[in-house]
Order: sequence, then C-alpha cells, then structure tokens
Amino acid sequence: MQTMGVSKFKAEALKILDRVDKYQEEVVLTKRGKPLARIVPYRNIDQKNEPGRLKEYLSFEGDIVTPLGEQMWDACR
Repeated sequence: MQTMGVSKFKAEALKILDRVDKYQEEVVLTKRGKPLARIVPYRNIDQKNEPGRLKEYLSFEGDIVTPLGEQMWDACR
C-alpha cells in the first residue's frame, strides 16, 4: 500500500489511478500527514459465490477422511 499527499495525487491523478487498476494495490491519501482517503481497485461485488470455483487451486493428497488410528490419537492427548 502506497501513501501520498493529496497535492501529489492531484498532480498525477490519472497515472496513479492507472497504476491502481493495473497492479490492484491501494493508495492512501494524506493531508498534512493524516490519512484522508483510500483509493482501492474496483472489484465486482455482484459476483455470485459458486461452489467449486477454487477447485483448480486446491489439491488433496491421500485419504483426508479416515483417522490416523488409535495410536496416533492417544499420542495427541
């Protein structure tokens, strides 16, 4: 997250907004050293949460359902 004064933002607003869009990072604007506003990239909040959207990013190795066995459970006590 980058922090900058409002006067610098005013002078370079279009460049800064393009960078926020391209790199998806926030910018905090300050006035006399105090935070005044935050510029965040636009995200479509109307997107519906659909089951299975992250299936490409997750992987399961081995059996995750079956317990490890009595000996392992006793060792954890």
